Amino acid sequence: MFNHIMVGSNDLERSRRFYDAVLATLGAGEAMPHRADSGHNRLFYRHNGSTFGVSEPINGEPATFANGGTIGFRCDSPAQVIAFHAAAVANGGTSIETPPGLRTGSLGPMYLAYVRDPDGNKLCAVHRPAKPKEK
Repeated sequence: MFNHIMVGSNDLERSRRFYDAVLATLGAGEAMPHRADSGHNRLFYRHNGSTFGVSEPINGEPATFANGGTIGFRCDSPAQVIAFHAAAVANGGTSIETPPGLRTGSLGPMYLAYVRDPDGNKLCAVHRPAKPKEK
C-alpha cells in the first residue's frame, strides 16, 4: 500500500545515528544521503521494497511530530521487537506507553513496543504471530 514514509528532523545527524541503529535491527542498511533540489538534506532507508525517509523540512519551519500519528515497523519475531526497542532507547529514543510485550485484543495477539525518536515521532515495532492453519 505504501511507497514511502517521510518524517522531518531538526537534527539530521542525530536522526542518522538513531535510525541507522534502529532500522539495522530490521535488516535495513545505513542511510543513503540525498540533497533535494531545494537544497535540503534527506536520508533514505530502503528495505524489502519500502522506503523510509528523514528530511530537513523543505518549508524552512521546524520539524514537528504528528499528534496522534504512529509509524509501525513490521518485525519478524518478538526478539526483533525487543532489539528495535533496545536500539531506539540506546540511541536517543524514549520508551513510551507500556513496556514491550504481548498485547491481545480485537485485532488478535501482537507483540508490540512503542518509542519516540529524538524529534518526537511515535514509532511502533510490531510482530503478529502467524495464525494457525485451519484443518
